[in-house]
Amino acid sequence: MESVESTAAVRQRMSRQRARDTGIEMALRRALHALGLRYRVHQRPVRTVRREADVVFSRAKTAVFVDGCFWHGCPEHATWPKRNAEFWRDKIEGNRRRDRDTDARLAAAGWQVVRVWEHEDPLVAAALVRERVVAALSSPRPAAGPR
Repeated sequence: MESVESTAAVRQRMSRQRARDTGIEMALRRALHALGLRYRVHQRPVRTVRREADVVFSRAKTAVFVDGCFWHGCPEHATWPKRNAEFWRDKIEGNRRRDRDTDARLAAAGWQVVRVWEHEDPLVAAALVRERVVAALSSPRPAAGPR
């Protein structure tokens, strides 16, 4: 049976993986900015949901998540490590479950979620995000209830 502990080299390599401000995330943000969109970065869309979106459009209630192919199990590019296979499968499947839960919680709070894979063209992804944000801003808002 394989050891669950990783080698020092693997531990070091994994510790260098960025959790935020990755290349694709920065490219997407530049493209969104070039399209005239203004946004917040790395915020919780809903305070009671302990999940942070990569890009948040508060007025449009739109949260954008940039998912890494390895960490989120991309159907096109996911790889399954042979070493510590059970650990990594559990980790990646757990990430997928958390992503689905996040989507459901935000939707229940009236937010729309846009997920972008790291392999996607940031200009195409930005155009999709812009389309969703503009649609959200132009749709009629529910009337405020009595105060």
